[in-house]
Amino acid sequence: MSLTYESAGVNYDRLDAFKRACQQAARTTIGALAAHGYREPETTRGESAYLIESENDFLAHVEEGLGTKNLVADAMVRLTGNRKYYHAIGVDTVATIVNDLITCGALPISVAMHAAVGDSDWFADEARAAALAEGFAEACLDSGAVWGGGETPTLKGIVEKDAIVLAGSAIGKISPKQNRIIGNIEDGDAIIFLASSGVQTNGLTLCRKIADQHPQGYLAETSDKRTFGDALLDPSIIYVDFVRECQQKQIPLHYVAHVTGHGWRKLMRAAESFVYRIETVREPLPVFKFIAEAAKIDEREMYGTFNMGVGFAAYVPASAADATLAAAKACGHDAWRAGAVIKQGDRKAVEVVPLNIAYESDTLQLR
Repeated sequence: MSLTYESAGVNYDRLDAFKRACQQAARTTIGALAAHGYREPETTRGESAYLIESENDFLAHVEEGLGTKNLVADAMVRLTGNRKYYHAIGVDTVATIVNDLITCGALPISVAMHAAVGDSDWFADEARAAALAEGFAEACLDSGAVWGGGETPTLKGIVEKDAIVLAGSAIGKISPKQNRIIGNIEDGDAIIFLASSGVQTNGLTLCRKIADQHPQGYLAETSDKRTFGDALLDPSIIYVDFVRECQQKQIPLHYVAHVTGHGWRKLMRAAESFVYRIETVREPLPVFKFIAEAAKIDEREMYGTFNMGVGFAAYVPASAADATLAAAKACGHDAWRAGAVIKQGDRKAVEVVPLNIAYESDTLQLR
């Protein structure tokens, strides 16, 4: 029997329904901004970052959580004794926050950590705690942001004794205001993909279930002779420098997507109806091949759950495709032109042409 993300305990339909309910309630609070001299710009709600507008710029705010990737690190620490994995977890926590923040065009200013434990003894492992802090600080520097503080509550009875729940928030700014990415996608836009390092920060609940069921667990070997656990714990790539470079080069980013939950279905996150036609699909990384084989997951489920080697996508005018690729490569990112945006009436879908896969929006809510 094959595994799916839902069978591993994650149902995005239920999560998305709660998000929509929260958005409806949140809209009743908009009036509070006026007292502070700010207003809420149109179309910010439902995007990855929330914006407030002043006369001269936008401020952006994001709250994000790491998920369960640190449980993989816990397992690998037990198996190998190496605390280095928590350095990567620190990077991952910042990456999942700031990569969402930049989707509106905001550059990070300050990042805060929220680290909740079931028992304060978690911090008694000083090497592990130091690795986490060092990774978090390194990622803040890579993002051009200060680590501004955080919270370390002990939540006995809510968080398990040996576990830590990692999350955080960030504040950023869009200045000048024309750097805001508003989703002005056009028919014929080029789709530019920036490579991921691997699974990054989504799909880990399913990956943990695979390890639980595999005879060798996290020490199972992937095709590139690495352990499954090592491959899962490659730190996420941070894409802040790419957005900054595009802004400095005045490359028009019509829209960008941080490819996380929902896999390649996330490519149709923008509100307007377009078909996102992907013509160039790279060979999956060894870790994804291992996941697909071990869990007997077909291609449609894999590309609808995991990033499959794509961490970030940018939609730009076709005339700006080469400049966008140059900007990505100038920052050290592996990037390629993957396809194009097509207008087909009211249809909203992602077509992965070489794999004969199509995801239609009527089966998915991403807002």
